[in-house]
Amino acid sequence: MSLRLKINLIVGVLTLLFAGAVIGLQYRSLRDSVLEEVVAANRVALQLLQRTVWRYAAQGTPAMLGFLNGIGRVRANDITFTDENGQEQYRSPPSPYKAGRDAPQWFTALIAPEKVVQSMVQSIDFPNGKLEIRANASRAVLDAWDYVVVLGAVLLGLLLAVNLLVFWLVGRTVRPFNQIVAALNQLQGGRFDVKLPALPGTEAAAIGAAFNRMVGVLQENIDTERRAARAERELSDNRELTRWIDQRVEQERLMIARELHDELGQSVTAMRSMALSIAKRVSGRDAQAESAARLIADESSRLYDAMHGIIPRLTPLVLDSFGLAEALHELGELTRRGHAGLQLDLRIDLAGAELPPDKALALYRAAQEGLTNALRHGQADHIKLQVQVDAGKVTLKLSDNGQGLAPDWAQRAGHYGLRWLTERVEALGGRFSIAPAEPQGVCLQVHLPVAAT
Repeated sequence: MSLRLKINLIVGVLTLLFAGAVIGLQYRSLRDSVLEEVVAANRVALQLLQRTVWRYAAQGTPAMLGFLNGIGRVRANDITFTDENGQEQYRSPPSPYKAGRDAPQWFTALIAPEKVVQSMVQSIDFPNGKLEIRANASRAVLDAWDYVVVLGAVLLGLLLAVNLLVFWLVGRTVRPFNQIVAALNQLQGGRFDVKLPALPGTEAAAIGAAFNRMVGVLQENIDTERRAARAERELSDNRELTRWIDQRVEQERLMIARELHDELGQSVTAMRSMALSIAKRVSGRDAQAESAARLIADESSRLYDAMHGIIPRLTPLVLDSFGLAEALHELGELTRRGHAGLQLDLRIDLAGAELPPDKALALYRAAQEGLTNALRHGQADHIKLQVQVDAGKVTLKLSDNGQGLAPDWAQRAGHYGLRWLTERVEALGGRFSIAPAEPQGVCLQVHLPVAAT
């Protein structure tokens, strides 16, 4: 149902209620008027006849009948004369006022109830007869009916006029709503540049202004979402590029480490062996040559040790051969050797987990970065490294008792290793966090999803 029709129905119902109230008030007034007129007419007729009828009654029945025929009808009353035997001798003629017409029976019952009218009967007894005066409210009721008909016609015309006027005014008022609905349909269809003109009426103008503001905000939001989607695509592309570069770097590191281990390591070992062989051969014969040969052997040994210290930093070869647990234990052992007085607690539990190479390498790099930062920047002397599998994910937690994080560490330049580590972990579907530890130090955590074996 349209708003226009609803308003018309409401106005129509209110008009009908008003008309009903008016008719109800008029009904009471008409009823009182009819009864008052009938009672007054009955009393007047009684007083008139009581003063004159006895004179004619004393002259006999013919004189009485002549008098009654001469007087005719007395206002709204029916006059009946009966003789001493109860035979009707006279009845007043019908009223000529609005002759041939009567009000509906139901209306008569409402305005002049039969019991009330029947109670208005007066009688005068004579020695030779009886005169009965009975009230007749039919003409007064007919007047009331004619008045109600005119009143009803006026009210009906008023109802029609009011409804037509309201229908026209409401139609003119809601006409701008069609423009608003059309604009909303265009907006739903994907036209986000639609604008409403200045609409007539206070409410319509307010709705139009609000619609235009909404469209403006919607356009800004769409532009923002487009820029965000474009930025997200670029970020995704950058992440894919970073991941590809990271893979290439790891491959290059692995190749360099293997070259150092296989080629340079064997060459250095051969140089040491040859230097020791020369030293044995010239021993006791050429002290200078022996000293030079042993110096070459010692330098070869230091070079070999330095090379084996570089290889784990390039790539953990043991990770490919023996897995993450052995690689972390080797990392811990190398860290202990390089830092005297360091207390490093390791707890590695990877039972029931299948770690892909990229996730194992990410965890190893996280441990490597955490140890480096704790020792280099935090000056820690007690570090705990824990790796365990639980509920379909592997968690690496590294905490230290060092100096902790600076309040503005996130805004400072640097920390490229942590940023690189964060991107690597998030690219694998994991979560990386670093926060101050209690009572002091730093706590680094990495969570990666894993598949149970």
